Amino acid sequence: MKILALETSTEFCSVALYLGDRVLHKEILADRCHSEILLPMVQEILAEAELSLTQIDGIAFGAGPGSFTGLRIACGVAQGLAYATNLPVTGISTLEAVAQKMGEQRIIVALDARMGEIYHAAYQKLTDNYWQTVSPPILCSPRHAPSLMGSGWNGGGSGFDVYNKELPAFYSKNIRQIHYGLHPHAREIAQLAIPKFTDETNTDPANATPVYIRNKVALKENER
Repeated sequence: MKILALETSTEFCSVALYLGDRVLHKEILADRCHSEILLPMVQEILAEAELSLTQIDGIAFGAGPGSFTGLRIACGVAQGLAYATNLPVTGISTLEAVAQKMGEQRIIVALDARMGEIYHAAYQKLTDNYWQTVSPPILCSPRHAPSLMGSGWNGGGSGFDVYNKELPAFYSKNIRQIHYGLHPHAREIAQLAIPKFTDETNTDPANATPVYIRNKVALKENER
């Protein structure tokens, strides 16, 4: 199975190509240039693998949560490529991608959502590319993060980087270790897409949509 994956939910832009026995991947600190560099990166990685887009079995993208503009870029490019080649598409949670990147058994993921909030979820590993959701993705302030039972949890994601006092203190009885400096990457998006394409639980390109969670992008003047 060959899967092309796109991830543009943060300031980083990454592309990965899962080839069964190996994964090719590229990442660039894009700032606000995702729309300009994403397609050239796709072309580069396909050329490196000596494949055409028609030889790919499916396209996966980081569905969110994350930057509103970034999520729309990855979704739109995935849809466009899929329409052109009649390929299936699947969206993968960026929170789950961070959990996959950490590779521990019990994981709390917090991504910085700006405006004093985080995107939060907790997962427990079942197999290599399957995760059980213990606490579903939500938007909350660090002090209102969901409580979790037991110890041996691992924390990671940009939320732990930004709120490096509040979150460790809140989960002091739960967390064994915190992994700093983590963000979603197309490599893990590709890995998590494998069972979805294998089970044919993929998405018609017309129905592929970002998962925003938040429904507003800025504070009003009286909220600042």
